[in-house]
Amino acid sequence: MSLAIFDLDNTLIADDSDFLWGQFLVDQGIVDKEQYEQANLRFYQDYKQGRLDIVEFLNFSLAPLARHDAEQLFQWRRQFVEQVINPILLQPAKDLVNKHRDQGDTLLVITATNRFVTEPIVQLYGIDNLLATTPEFVDGRYTGRFNGIPCYQDGKVKLLQQWLQHSNESMKNSWFYSDSHNDLPLLQQVDNPVAVDPDDILREHAEQAGWPVISLRG
Repeated sequence: MSLAIFDLDNTLIADDSDFLWGQFLVDQGIVDKEQYEQANLRFYQDYKQGRLDIVEFLNFSLAPLARHDAEQLFQWRRQFVEQVINPILLQPAKDLVNKHRDQGDTLLVITATNRFVTEPIVQLYGIDNLLATTPEFVDGRYTGRFNGIPCYQDGKVKLLQQWLQHSNESMKNSWFYSDSHNDLPLLQQVDNPVAVDPDDILREHAEQAGWPVISLRG
């Protein structure tokens, strides 16, 4: 048995859930369209170019959670998953997850998108283990802040190391599937790195390193 790690956005699903959640908030009139939409796009472009200030982005993306009660937020999230996420689930990704499950591997998703957005999406793939940035939740409300280390770039490696210390898992014969060059720090830690529909930087690195390059969009 091995540890099979998956990125979420543009790997297991055919788009970026963080960006789409922001667009959903705009479309529903929950946030100011002009200001929020422009900032959401800017942060997404920064992410794709590997220059995202993760703390600045989290302060932006978690702020709407602090303005509404949890029950309302969970209702919006259910609507988001049904209307936006379900259409971009990928059957080949489900098949890959199930292949590792059938082999007895431990399944883990590590994503830069916060846990509020990603937890129900990961559950759709039947994966119990999730490492993601955790929004702070105090006295039944989100505060707009986050707990611990942001799950981004080197932070993914640090959070995985912490998780390994509290689990019975090891990195022996481990796998990691990702689309993004932002995940190179973690891809370089596993025995079996796999580039999935990769961005140009990751594709070039994978080809030079001899890593498999696959697509889950078929």
